[in-house]
Amino acid sequence: MSPRRLAAALLLAPALAIAQGFPRTPADYLARLDGNGDGRLDEAEYVAYLSAGFARLDTDGDGVLEASELPGGRGRAVTLEAHQANLRRQFHKLDRNHDGRLSARELAAPPQP
Repeated sequence: MSPRRLAAALLLAPALAIAQGFPRTPADYLARLDGNGDGRLDEAEYVAYLSAGFARLDTDGDGVLEASELPGGRGRAVTLEAHQANLRRQFHKLDRNHDGRLSARELAAPPQP
C-alpha cells in the first residue's frame, strides 16, 4: 500500500468507526452497556452485555463454546458459567471505589490487579 493510501485509510478510520456505531468515548461505551439508562453500570448489566458475544458464538446453544465454535476453530472449551464468572471478576477489578457500579471513568481505566 502506498504511503498516500495508508495515510488516507488512517484518516478515514475514525469516521468509519463512528459510521458503524462504535463508541468513541468512555461515556459512549458506558451508554451502550447501560441497560437501564441510569448513567452507571451495575454488575448484571456488564455481565449481560458482555455475554451476548458468547451467545452469538455458541451456535448449538448448549452453554459451552467448543473448539469448533471458537475463533480459529481451536482452543479449550469454555462454559457460559466460567465466562460469566470471569466477567464478574473483571467488573470488581474495574470498580475502584467498590460501590458496585461503574462510571465511565472506571470503565475506561485498566483493571486493578
